[in-house]
Amino acid sequence: MVMELCIGSSSSATVLFNQHSSRTFLCLVRTISVPLSDHLLQFKKNRASASLSLGLPFFQQTPSRSRRCSSPFVASASSSSVAADGEIDQLPASIEVTETQQPNSRVKLTVEVPSAICDDCYSRILKEFMKQSKVPGFRPGKQVPESILVNYVGKKNVQKATVESILKRTLPHAMSSVTGRALRDSVQIVTKFSDMEQAYSSLDSLSYDVIVDVAPEVKWIKENGYKNLKIVVEIDTDIGAQKASEKELRRRHKSLGSLKIVTDRGLQVGDVAVLDISATTIDQVESNVQKIPSAESKGFHFDTEDGDKVLPGFLDKLVGIQRGETKPFPLVFPETWTQENLRGVHAEFTVECKELFFRDLPELDDSLADRLLPGCTTLEQVKESLLQKCLEVEQTAKEQATDNAILDQLCKMVEIDIPQSLFEEQGRQLYGAKLLQIQANMKLNDQQLASLSSQKAVYEYLENQRENITNVIKQNLAVGDIFKRENLQVSTAELIKEVGNSISEFKRQNQEYDEDRVREQVQEILEGAKVLEWLREHSEIQYITR
Repeated sequence: MVMELCIGSSSSATVLFNQHSSRTFLCLVRTISVPLSDHLLQFKKNRASASLSLGLPFFQQTPSRSRRCSSPFVASASSSSVAADGEIDQLPASIEVTETQQPNSRVKLTVEVPSAICDDCYSRILKEFMKQSKVPGFRPGKQVPESILVNYVGKKNVQKATVESILKRTLPHAMSSVTGRALRDSVQIVTKFSDMEQAYSSLDSLSYDVIVDVAPEVKWIKENGYKNLKIVVEIDTDIGAQKASEKELRRRHKSLGSLKIVTDRGLQVGDVAVLDISATTIDQVESNVQKIPSAESKGFHFDTEDGDKVLPGFLDKLVGIQRGETKPFPLVFPETWTQENLRGVHAEFTVECKELFFRDLPELDDSLADRLLPGCTTLEQVKESLLQKCLEVEQTAKEQATDNAILDQLCKMVEIDIPQSLFEEQGRQLYGAKLLQIQANMKLNDQQLASLSSQKAVYEYLENQRENITNVIKQNLAVGDIFKRENLQVSTAELIKEVGNSISEFKRQNQEYDEDRVREQVQEILEGAKVLEWLREHSEIQYITR
């Protein structure tokens, strides 16, 4: 995160600010091995609302690449075939199914349908056509000779309907070998419908191939390696609860003051300056001197109390500069600088001080208590309340960092062959959560929302975030496996309560939702929380300061 020096700046001089120096108190702690950005927050909070119903065209209407079907019939057959409670039609003969393992946790099912089943489907189709068709010369319900009926309906239509009937009746039987393993909406009949029509018309039998994603197996690199984990969590001592509360008090105090123009002196620490900034690289060969575009700024508001967040030496060089004065000075970007292309770069800055202000603040005493924090009557009460809030945030951040470290460790301890449909589903959930956050913060209009939820935008996100998405899946599956291995339980009361909370949130945001899907995802979230609690209790956790 690159921060500007002062809210209200219209510049883009982000080159001055180091990511590491601008972390907020909410980023109080971090782990040695940096976790995925916000993945624990997504794991605990966002998954129940990320992709159930976003009101976004692409998420609701467009099937994923791996789920497109070759004929209109296949879509309905695919979804019905994996329903656990669906009624399976009785067949006059047995089909033969050959199962072949494929990469990425996929299974290919080769289905051989004998002529007895094909003939039975053909007879059923003729009966249906006879009921629905009004053949000239025959009263409704009267038996129509087969040849006349076929000629009237069309041989091609009869064949197509027969093949569809064969698929509809046999696919649930074919899927029985992967019952309980097949992933939702991942079934594809990969044999072309035209090839199936051709085979049926010439052989009076039928064969077709089905590809289905199955639940991947979690393989622990070391069996039971998750037990007795050793976790190292690094705590940032630069911003502790005490310092954070003092900074918050100072921020609130400053908000009660006003800015006045400095007329008789140069810049001092505590002032606010409006600066025009430019910078070039310093090179022994003049022809190689280049501008640093990200340092160019007009009307940049610089709060000198944030001097510890900018390029080292920048504030020191400006102390004493007066309104209307221009000052050039060299600086070197440290090797630890966030922007890699600037590490070690020698730069020549030129800064013009356009305006210079000092803060006129009221005396910090009990009279300001209620204005600093409503409900407080003394300055001590304000300080104590702010400190308590910061301590709570500190503890939350510490727990978050611990969970991040555990999840990051689990990710490295498992090998999982992730199916494409699962990858895309998880990716859409994360992207959906991201869009919901953007929408809440920025109130996007319909055109902006449509652009961000387009097929192109989603697939670009999936590709760019492939590693992160994969890691989140590995973490979630590892957590689910531990939940089963350790026989952990989620109470019915907990589940009912959290499902109710999630549905209330959907209603509050006027979002559509699928209650079964909400329940399923809330169940997963609660299970994850139970596992993390168990792992914290059974891990050796070391906190170190940096």
